[in-house]
Amino acid sequence: MSTMSTISTMSNRIRKIALEEHFSTPGFQGYSKSFTQHIAPEVLRDLAARLTDFDEQRIAEMDRAGIDYTILSQTGPSVQGEPDATLAISRAKESNDFLAGQIARHPARFGGFATLPMHTAKAASDELTRAVRELGFKGALVNGHTLGVYYDDRSYDSFWATMQELDVPLYLHPTDAFVNPRVLDGHPELAGATWGWGVETGSHALRLLFSGVFDRFPKLKIILGHMGEGLPFLRWRFDSRFAVYSHGVSLERAPSEYIGTNILITTSGVCSAPALIGAIGEMGAHAVMFSVDYPYESTQIAAEFIERAPLDDATRALVCHGNAERIFRL
Repeated sequence: MSTMSTISTMSNRIRKIALEEHFSTPGFQGYSKSFTQHIAPEVLRDLAARLTDFDEQRIAEMDRAGIDYTILSQTGPSVQGEPDATLAISRAKESNDFLAGQIARHPARFGGFATLPMHTAKAASDELTRAVRELGFKGALVNGHTLGVYYDDRSYDSFWATMQELDVPLYLHPTDAFVNPRVLDGHPELAGATWGWGVETGSHALRLLFSGVFDRFPKLKIILGHMGEGLPFLRWRFDSRFAVYSHGVSLERAPSEYIGTNILITTSGVCSAPALIGAIGEMGAHAVMFSVDYPYESTQIAAEFIERAPLDDATRALVCHGNAERIFRL
């Protein structure tokens, strides 16, 4: 596509920033087998090509959709699936350095989320600090638990303190449950992206909320994809039932008040106008951001969805780019 035709195409579409857009670091394919084992070979080949491309197809799709800027993240489960903690540290650095090199070739179009070795809070904090301060990354994307450990554990408080000090968000991305719930036994179609990943990731976010992480670190921001993994639509019930079944847990605010302040969401992978209107109604327009989930979802469908959704111009601008500009200081 020529420069003039690219400018013409982008000028006809509202400006967008996308946040859940994946790539693959060379040599990281082995980590992704749990994500790709059920994908047809011909689809898998196309995904692999898209994940390793930073120049032709990716930027062309961004241009056609009016996506000015994308924050890239290593596809899952990344080093969250690495059993050797020492190796996870070196591989996270390897991935972040690789991504920094790609961003340097297209600095106006790409930003980065750090890959983090969450095996220990110190290792994660050290690499996050390096990635943000030396590489210029915008935060981190972590693919769920690390070997069955969740980050509400108090041993991670020093990590959350680092995130708050650096004033960058963490994108909590889905992964497989450490132990598959029995209710999903015999139904692999439910275990992954269709249902199980949302349950796993939404539950992880609630663990952070109900364990008081946001009370201890009130400026912390967690981003959930896929229209918030369903959490926005249960805010009222969280308040209602927590008042009855608190089991001694104490929070400084009602549970719903953290969803929309400390917990933000993107539209990735849920191109539904009623769901979008509901999420904005629950959380406020300031807490919802556009994303695609490239290359696992269609850039074209995502762009057309957000442009046609029944939003006023000010709200659409916030969702498409304004909130991301504020949160990531773009």
